[in-house]
Amino acid sequence: MAARRLDPQIAALLQQMQRQGVPPVHTLTPIQARESRNSLFVKLGGPPEAVAKVEDLNIPGPAGHIPIRIYTPQGSGPFPVLVYFHGGGWVICNLDTHDSICRSLANGASCVVVSVDYRLAPEHKFPAAIDDAYAATQWVADNASPIEGDPTHIAVGGDSAGGNLAAVVCLMARDRGGPSLVYQLLVYPVTNLSSFDTDSYREHGEGYILTKDGMDYYRGHYVAHEDELRNPYASPLLAQKLSGLPPALVITAEFDVLTDEAEAYAKRLKQAGIPVTYTRYRGMIHAFFSLAAAVSRARDAMDQAAAALRSAFVK
Repeated sequence: MAARRLDPQIAALLQQMQRQGVPPVHTLTPIQARESRNSLFVKLGGPPEAVAKVEDLNIPGPAGHIPIRIYTPQGSGPFPVLVYFHGGGWVICNLDTHDSICRSLANGASCVVVSVDYRLAPEHKFPAAIDDAYAATQWVADNASPIEGDPTHIAVGGDSAGGNLAAVVCLMARDRGGPSLVYQLLVYPVTNLSSFDTDSYREHGEGYILTKDGMDYYRGHYVAHEDELRNPYASPLLAQKLSGLPPALVITAEFDVLTDEAEAYAKRLKQAGIPVTYTRYRGMIHAFFSLAAAVSRARDAMDQAAAALRSAFVK
């Protein structure tokens, strides 16, 4: 029944991966997982769009420096800015795996995109990633002019683990009194590491790109101590209050273990009075936003994200 409701392009991709013997991520070491998955995501991201300028920088961070990649669209600045955090379970992926996404968002939203190469687990466990994510966002706010950015129109965004980081940066910015953020783009975000007890975990925990075993693998590498799982900066769904946060677009996929917790986060944001748009893409699986070369609906989600950002930036 479920297979018949899968998007045909998704079904074909999963069958191809099975034929090619792509190993489940939880059977690999982190280094092997990066070697296996990073090249795959670069390939499936599709041909990169041209932008006016791409620049790699190292900026100060809490543990040395943080590599970032800045995408500048055509036109005259200052431009609004999107600070983007890549997915990958806090363990895999990098600036290259999400290059196509960042280029498309820069063009589609007519904004500077700053992609952040935060520290990865298990070499750097929680809260290293969120510390880097927040520091990079603060750096953008403090240095917007040199990168042709507008410090009054900064948004954050990310997919999967990157969506988790974007949501957490919004909490940190509220709790610490800045920087001021106008929007959060959350693409199938992880919002609750403390529990996998949801219908989406039970129904979609096997057979797709992200599995329950895969999430257990990522969680185990990311968090060192069990009591940290309930920290709102690891599990933003567990934050006591969600008031005072920027408006959000929350995108989920129908066949994804994370769908229920992401939807629950969208509902809690709405209950807190935050303007939220929530869209569940039917027939899609986790990671579809990164699969533009193989899945046409990835373009639909990209167009929705770009339109939401454009609208937020003019307010």
